[in-house]
Amino acid sequence: MLNQRYAAIDQGTTGTRVVVFDESGRSHSPMSIPHKQITLNSGWVEQDPEEILGNIVKCLASCEVVDAIGICHQGESIVAWHADTKHPLYNAIIWQDMRTEKRIQQLKDAGLEPIVQSKSGLPLDPYFSASKMNWIIENIVGVKELAAKGKLRIGTMDSFFLDRLCGVYCTDYNSASRTSLFNIHTLEWDSELCEIFNVPIHCLAPIRDTTSHFGNINLDGHLTPVTASIVDQFAGTYGHGCRHKGDAKVTFGTGAFLQSLTGTEIADIGDSGLLPTLCWKFPDSPAVFGLDGGVYNAASAINWARKIGLFNDFDELDSFRKESAISRGLAFVPALSGLGCPYWDRSASGIWTGLSLDVERKDMLQSVLEGIAVRSAEVILAMDKLSPLGDSISVDGGLSSNTYFKQFLANIIQKKIVAPANREVTALGTAMLARKGFGLERPISFNTDAHITTPNDASMFGVIEQYQDIISRSRGLRHS
Repeated sequence: MLNQRYAAIDQGTTGTRVVVFDESGRSHSPMSIPHKQITLNSGWVEQDPEEILGNIVKCLASCEVVDAIGICHQGESIVAWHADTKHPLYNAIIWQDMRTEKRIQQLKDAGLEPIVQSKSGLPLDPYFSASKMNWIIENIVGVKELAAKGKLRIGTMDSFFLDRLCGVYCTDYNSASRTSLFNIHTLEWDSELCEIFNVPIHCLAPIRDTTSHFGNINLDGHLTPVTASIVDQFAGTYGHGCRHKGDAKVTFGTGAFLQSLTGTEIADIGDSGLLPTLCWKFPDSPAVFGLDGGVYNAASAINWARKIGLFNDFDELDSFRKESAISRGLAFVPALSGLGCPYWDRSASGIWTGLSLDVERKDMLQSVLEGIAVRSAEVILAMDKLSPLGDSISVDGGLSSNTYFKQFLANIIQKKIVAPANREVTALGTAMLARKGFGLERPISFNTDAHITTPNDASMFGVIEQYQDIISRSRGLRHS
């Protein structure tokens, strides 16, 4: 067989990169480009979609000829653009953006959260796409008129990229499921949800399987098919090898993003605070569902700790005394952007408890790591209770290389933490999906080496309960 090559475009929150994989399992990343973050007002986070699109083109041009392309993108972030000119009507509004808090509260006060959650699987929160779309429609001059004329296109960033790069206006099931406008039971855009958020249903992109022919991109005169499109976190889930019920992973990026698989049935989440989610759908196959939980602050909390002077060099993050900060009464709640799953409470703020005159800078830094681990563990244990997980959790992202963090997390959840040696997990999942969409199903050999952290202190399992009261104190402290 010829040695086909697959380009994975990983379009993330802070930058865009391309990783090229071949049939022998080798990979290389010829280019990575950061992009600007635009913060016009407090709580607003925007990016220039033209800048990002240009970076995607540069990344693709750097990888020479490939046989297929897969694209993963930053989930709930959205763009609005003109159907004819294809030009954006406003900056991309990013998943971290909180400008729609008041609108979300109005919907909650109107008693609409139960119907939104029952249909979409998602709580009412500024994190998801629909309220961002509504903000653009209500606030940007001329957008309503374009919608009335059938000239508005609005959606997650994949749909913008595909329209501009391939001339095909579409999205995939997984991406659509992150908007709050998609019905996870009917697998269609939902007219009632669109009415609640005042987003015209006719402006939304047609939905395709996760592995499909999304059109072709012209690379130096060579038409290359795009054969996969998916949200980056779920590309990572696939890249970690999650295929069966109970498989789970955590990506420690800007936030901590947790997914586990529950099979072809939608889990009954009750009052768990977890999100039933559509992970992917392949042609002629039922959708694969899972549980999802997002912790808003992980690497962002680490970067904040560096900004305020708790450390200078990242090597300092792995040299703590063996005794945990929480065992000495010092705890940090990393609710710097509010509390995500299972609370979904934007009124919460970051707090330290247990400060005293003998607390040093290093102790505070240690507590920051522990706080991120505890918030992640809350979601993991909630998933395990609702739909049992295996005896190990796969992890990636910056904190997956931190020895202290992994050991603390393993101890408080009493499960093995598996950190793959191949750090390109999100890109790997994207390339594997592109390969699948290209029509190749046989297994491919990739580096499966991993560092495994085994629990070594069973007494730490009770730390979660100790933290519950501390976390409750963080709630209601932040005001819009």
